[in-house]
Amino acid sequence: MKQAVLKDPSEILHKIETIEKEVINLKLSVLKKLTPSGKRIISLKGIIKGVDISEKDTEQAKKSLYSKLEI
Repeated sequence: MKQAVLKDPSEILHKIETIEKEVINLKLSVLKKLTPSGKRIISLKGIIKGVDISEKDTEQAKKSLYSKLEI
């Protein structure tokens, strides 16, 4: 493999960014192949049977999920 001589630090950074983008694209293509193609809906009915969820619980969950966003 032939290596190019990089003299300028900005040139080196640009090359690193290019490699990072290529790695991300490679990861995404591998993940797409690993992900099942047939989307099956999983029912959660009955998983929390007998549990009462109050409005307060819902509000706490929203605050937890969206704590960094202003809603």
